[in-house]
Amino acid sequence: MGQALIRAAQWTSAKGGSGGKLEFTKLNEELLNSIIQFVDGFSAKYPEETKLVFKKPLTWQTIVSPDAINLPGLEDRGGDKISEAKADKDVPLFSLKRDGSDFECSCMTMEYCEQVLRAAGDKKMIELRACLEANRDPVANMLGERFATVEGDDNSIFRFIEEITKEIEQLAKQHAENEGNTEKQEEIEEKKLILKMRLILLRLDQQLLNQSIAQITKDVRLTPVMVDGEVSILQELSGEDERKHVLELIDFWGDGYVFKNGCRAPPQRQLHGDIAYIEVRPFDGNMLYITANTSGYYVNKGPDNRGDMNYEREGDAYRELVTLLKDKSAHFAEMIDKQEFHLKVQEKDDYMDARKVEEDDEDKESTAGYRPERAKQKTEEDSKDKGQKQKTQKKKRLEPSLKWKALGMEEYQEPDTRAEQKKLKKKKASPRMKTKTPIDADDTFSESSTESEEEEEAVERRSETNADLPSEYWQIQKLVKYLKGGNQTATIIALCSMRDFNLAQETCQLAIRDVGGLEVLINLLDTEEVKCKIGSLKILKEISRNTQIRRAIADLGGLQTMVKILRDPDKDLKCLAAETIANVAKFRRARRTVRQHGGIRKLVGLLDCPIVSATNPEADKDAEVARSGALALWSCSKSKKNKEAMRKAGAIPLLAKLLKSPNENMLIPVVGTLQECASEPSYRLAIRTEGMIEDLVKNLKSQTDELQMHCASAIFKCAEEKETRDLVRQYGGLDPLVSLLQKTDNKELLEAATGAIWKCAISPENVTRFQELRAIEQLVGLLNDQPEEVLVNVVGGLGELAKDPPNRLLIRKAGGIPPLVNLLTGTNQALLVNVTRAVGQCAEEQDNMAIIDKLDGVRLLWSLLKNQNPDVQASAAWAICPCIENAKDAGEMVRSFVGGLELIVSLLKSEHREVLASVCAAIANIAKDEENLAVITDHGVVPMLARLTNTYAWKGSKFQSKVMSSHQVINKHQLSYVEILTLPHL
Repeated sequence: MGQALIRAAQWTSAKGGSGGKLEFTKLNEELLNSIIQFVDGFSAKYPEETKLVFKKPLTWQTIVSPDAINLPGLEDRGGDKISEAKADKDVPLFSLKRDGSDFECSCMTMEYCEQVLRAAGDKKMIELRACLEANRDPVANMLGERFATVEGDDNSIFRFIEEITKEIEQLAKQHAENEGNTEKQEEIEEKKLILKMRLILLRLDQQLLNQSIAQITKDVRLTPVMVDGEVSILQELSGEDERKHVLELIDFWGDGYVFKNGCRAPPQRQLHGDIAYIEVRPFDGNMLYITANTSGYYVNKGPDNRGDMNYEREGDAYRELVTLLKDKSAHFAEMIDKQEFHLKVQEKDDYMDARKVEEDDEDKESTAGYRPERAKQKTEEDSKDKGQKQKTQKKKRLEPSLKWKALGMEEYQEPDTRAEQKKLKKKKASPRMKTKTPIDADDTFSESSTESEEEEEAVERRSETNADLPSEYWQIQKLVKYLKGGNQTATIIALCSMRDFNLAQETCQLAIRDVGGLEVLINLLDTEEVKCKIGSLKILKEISRNTQIRRAIADLGGLQTMVKILRDPDKDLKCLAAETIANVAKFRRARRTVRQHGGIRKLVGLLDCPIVSATNPEADKDAEVARSGALALWSCSKSKKNKEAMRKAGAIPLLAKLLKSPNENMLIPVVGTLQECASEPSYRLAIRTEGMIEDLVKNLKSQTDELQMHCASAIFKCAEEKETRDLVRQYGGLDPLVSLLQKTDNKELLEAATGAIWKCAISPENVTRFQELRAIEQLVGLLNDQPEEVLVNVVGGLGELAKDPPNRLLIRKAGGIPPLVNLLTGTNQALLVNVTRAVGQCAEEQDNMAIIDKLDGVRLLWSLLKNQNPDVQASAAWAICPCIENAKDAGEMVRSFVGGLELIVSLLKSEHREVLASVCAAIANIAKDEENLAVITDHGVVPMLARLTNTYAWKGSKFQSKVMSSHQVINKHQLSYVEILTLPHL
């Protein structure tokens, strides 16, 4: 019963300091029913064992009231039922007491357990579930800790048998010497009874495990990997020749997009278990559209006239795709059964051929003069083949069909789906499935790092079986058992032994969690023994790098305990607690917990250490405490409220002092915290006034990429203010920023450096220095083969540099116009805002405009007016203005855009002022052409402008006046325009 509860039963995760609960699954229901049947008839089958007194009582919250238990030998004490029979230490064999509003049941024999279960009536399963949840290892309670359930080999029975055998021999020897010992005889009889009971429970355990295996085997469900594997194999067997191939075509239906979980079905269908949709064209029938669901394969009704898939099921579901196709296609069934088909063979490359030749040569050399070893070699090959056969049989349930063995494909491996994800095949798909990028992406350039919502909603994925777990998993679980039951010395030894394992490995981390080790480690933090605390924190610090572990630590209240430790006089404890908090506080709830329990103030207090050049153990320890505090604050600073709490606690001057440290290990978390907080105006002001810009610039010249990256990122965020940009130039920070552009392999560093250059280029004085450093040529070189995060900053920097007329020429000579125009087709909203500005600045030069027009850049700019992001609309409209001004035949170019004039006039209905201002500027240029003027007049531009003129007195008014003056050439509107132009604010 112990192994079945641990390995077969399905438990929920532990929450709120309590153990997990049995899930409401079919497998658990089967196990509980079997245990109920076992307990129901136990007294009749085993009359002696039913009287055996447990070592510890089974205690749980029961739904049975005391009135329902009417057995001889029970006393009624104030509504409670307590047995007259006692175990050791006056503990009653049975008690049913009121515990608040509930009742608590305690049983020390199987007889009373059976009676309570019978009293539960039709709620036996609820009662048994409560008992097992409260007693996760009932065998240990019943027979003692020596029979506690362990993972791996359990030799407790054999040791117990040896013990009984020795005692029997000693007793026999005493009888032979006429020294009978009645007490010893009774002890041996009791041990024999315990052994019988253990064997009975082992038989039940084996029955439950076999039952669970049968249920799991029956309920094997499809996964994306299995579906991809079956389709890939059938694709190898498909082709145009009916005599050689089993199918004419088989492929996935849709646009080819693969989600992170491997599914190809849209999210709304994944909720119903759909994995993918497959289209199959057999040689002897119509096209089949098949749904691959977790429950199996079945035929659906296929796409309708609009290209939307009709998901309704037709016919039965099949466990294997091959079985379905055999039922639907006679040709397929015939070819599969006869195995008369052609298999596509991959072409071997030179490397494979060379390896083959080398292996052949080695075989020849080994067999040429050493014939006697041939028999031994054959034996080894036979044993290897036997092992391979067993391995194949072990994976039998994952194979699509036994027929694949005839193909010599036992060693088939799943293909790399990453390459397939990049190949977007053109299939009929609904518009909903084609739209993968959100329309309005709120991309802000100088905001703090986003809260890690992914961890908040992360779904724990448990493996279906423990068969593939390494030996370390079971060894660690044994160590956790010692942690639970050992004394202080045993606890320290177990902690040291646990640290010998590779705790960075996920299997070891989850082994500690699964057996309840996290609760034990967190409880050790409340002890008075410093060594136990240090050992526990060292383990927690390593395993808390795992997302599931850090969430479990937060659920179990570990953060609150660690915050208390931050006030401990022991510096090692403070270091370890702060570093563990740094690992755990990676998601929003954990950061909030640290703040609410006073952790921010205590962490800021750790930063207060003297900066000394001479090294001594005490100073080094103080510096390590400060570094650990900075690490924890770095993680916590991703929350806006935590940033404010840090500022109020006095973190800014302490960070400024630590920033002057020569220790780079100290500088990395300090600068990381500063760049995280620099998204707040108060911090940017403090960084400038506290003299930290000079230190940031100095550390830009460090040899450590991570430190350079954080310094550049801090400058990127702080350079929003002109004073900061001037300080960066005065301290010589522009030169190292440009030199960082050479490190193209480090994308994070490149993103930070280009962002800092972008913001610094806002100041004209800095632009001059960038010209001298040839920054434009280097930025243009980064327009290709870079991630979008880098491109946003690169294009932003070029847009600022292009405001200086000589730099527009440099951008053209460096070949920057074509890649800029190509970026107009992207979907990243922040990138589109920057690239439209850059193209608009470049279009101020007539030679640049000719290239933009040739590359159809104006049409792309005009199409961005349809974008639903108002920032993109405004930026595109501003960019259109210089394009119209510098185009050779601007009027004809504008009219060539079908619906373009109507589109730009319709934007006058926008509610965003920047959009209205930019559109007014564009219309002022469009209206210079009389034909275009007539078209936009027909689209009702006059009343729209009149309404705006009466509404706003802002920078758009000057563009409205330009439009009005252009329109005065039309006599029929002259009066209304004069009236508008004579409004007071114009």
